[in-house]
Amino acid sequence: MLLFLPLALPFATVVLTLLAWRRPALRRGLSLAGALTLLGAGGAILARVLATGPFAQQAGGWPAPYGITLVADGLSASLVALTGVTATLALVFARADVTAGEEHAGFHPLVHAMLAGVAGAFLTGDLFNMYVWFEVMLISTFGLLVIGSGSLDGAMKYVGLNLIGTVAFITGVGLLYGTTGALNMADLHARLLGRGDAPVLAAAALLVFAFAAKAALAPLHFWLPASYHTPAFTTSALFAALLTKVGVYALVRVFSLVFDTTGTPIHGLLLALALVSMALGCLGALVMPSVRRVLGFSITASIGAMVLGLAVGTPAALAATILYLGQDVLVKAALFLGAGAIAHATGSETLARSGGLWRSQPATALLFLVPALALAGMPPFSGFWPKLMLVRATLEAGSGWLAAAVLAMGLLTLVAMARVWAEAVWAPAASGAPAAPLPPAMLWPLAILAALIIVAGVWAGPLVGLADQIAGQILDPAAYIAALSGHGR
Repeated sequence: MLLFLPLALPFATVVLTLLAWRRPALRRGLSLAGALTLLGAGGAILARVLATGPFAQQAGGWPAPYGITLVADGLSASLVALTGVTATLALVFARADVTAGEEHAGFHPLVHAMLAGVAGAFLTGDLFNMYVWFEVMLISTFGLLVIGSGSLDGAMKYVGLNLIGTVAFITGVGLLYGTTGALNMADLHARLLGRGDAPVLAAAALLVFAFAAKAALAPLHFWLPASYHTPAFTTSALFAALLTKVGVYALVRVFSLVFDTTGTPIHGLLLALALVSMALGCLGALVMPSVRRVLGFSITASIGAMVLGLAVGTPAALAATILYLGQDVLVKAALFLGAGAIAHATGSETLARSGGLWRSQPATALLFLVPALALAGMPPFSGFWPKLMLVRATLEAGSGWLAAAVLAMGLLTLVAMARVWAEAVWAPAASGAPAAPLPPAMLWPLAILAALIIVAGVWAGPLVGLADQIAGQILDPAAYIAALSGHGR
């Protein structure tokens, strides 16, 4: 049961790391091994999807649409594989970043519970089970915020809005079930085809709210910059790389497969949320006083650009969203781990109190510069291609003003990253002391992520082709629906 491995392996790792509670070295080894097995399972799922197309598997022998169905296509399989990559590199970084106290408080079991929630949300074929996996993520991430920050302030802001989003999610799911009698997404696709009556639109609006809160779309974004700067840098990197992407994935999946938003108010709502997020995210990033606060607002801007591609809705725009989504997992992980490297080397992540990294450790500084330029969309790095594709797609759709918005976002992001570079890396050290050398556990993940970002930019052709293929699967979901309904391979 290949599709159940990304769920079973993290939960098994939760149990094993709990059993190794009194043996820190064994606990770290088991945690890293669990991430590696998740990476292997994700890679195997992606290889099968690329070879044979979407496929599904049932839990407990119950047939669709009554049982619990897991389903993988190009989008979900790619994201599960990227989850494994991110988890593996982050847990290597954690060896030099996460304190013994945080590990003893449950860091490793909570991380793997979160990974199970992320993988479950990507692979589920059922809206109610997507809600369940959202809850698994919420509980585990709340625990990680509490043990990492030592303060409930950021954690309460995070959990507060996400609880409201959870209520909206389950209400929307209940409304859909009451209207259609179905929760399996293939079933819902058939039963909602051509329907735009009030209950259906109300359910769609509730789900937009829930997913927008999870993705940190403005104006539901304020919890993110208030909380992501508080825990360990490893935790922030995992959150930034994965959690908001679950929200974007849910928007793409549900509003391409379950609902047809063409010509409805939902389409205008998605477009408005995207543009507001791009604007507020960029403006917030320009004025924040610390590296992770700047990066927190940049997440909202990037998510806005991804949702813009979904709102435009053409094959080219959706392909841009998919490529943006995938490469941004690596970029955000590299940036937040890079923020940890800056804090370790200079003694602070606050822009006014750091500095000196370029003079004493130029190689380390360059490992932060690579994802920073990718975030701004500069060639030849990975972030250039999805922005270029999105600009072209909006121009082809006859919306030049949307293309201008994407270009303006790239320019403002470049200014924000230049400010971080100038104050936290290039400027003389605020303390007057040279930057402390980084341990190998910090350097290797940063180097691997930087290399992946460069490779994804320089040899972008296969990735662009894969994004086009996935966009075609989403816009023509016949194979996905056949697998999900039990009639596919």
